[in-house]
Amino acid sequence: MLAKCSVGATQALHAYKLHLNQLLEEYDLAQRQLEQIETELHLILERIPYAQKLLEIRGINATSLAGILGEAGDLSGFAHGNAFLRHAGLNLAASSGKWRGKMVLSKRGRPRLRRFLYLMTMCMVMTNPDVRALHHHNVEVKKLKKMKSIMKLCGKVARMLVGLAKSSEAYNSIKVFPQAA
Repeated sequence: MLAKCSVGATQALHAYKLHLNQLLEEYDLAQRQLEQIETELHLILERIPYAQKLLEIRGINATSLAGILGEAGDLSGFAHGNAFLRHAGLNLAASSGKWRGKMVLSKRGRPRLRRFLYLMTMCMVMTNPDVRALHHHNVEVKKLKKMKSIMKLCGKVARMLVGLAKSSEAYNSIKVFPQAA
């Protein structure tokens, strides 16, 4: 009762409803475009021989794998996992000149590849029990900081991706992460 008598604009109600409907239509359009891109992504990944083997691993999804393959190219072309890490800029670099400091990441590689590898590793830490156990071991037993453990796991995941891409073997958690068992 008091709200009807209060000061306020009632003419804008129609404009707000119109704007809300436009926002909902934009959301529906974005959802349809995303589904279309994901189906195209799956069709492309089916043509890559080792992609299905990698997608079976818990924590690796099609989007992150496609991002890594899009940035790095054919993973089986790398000589070893460390070459893949250098390509991403995740190799360790020593200090130069007179300044003596800690070992840091070189970051001389592809930044988007680093981001996709980091996101894939984080997803694996959250969903894959083997990687989670290894992260827990790094933090609790080896007393590494959490971010340092994640970066160490990024290297492990990169070497695993290249190794599985080069070989015809399927993923075996005992063989890849023997410390977690």
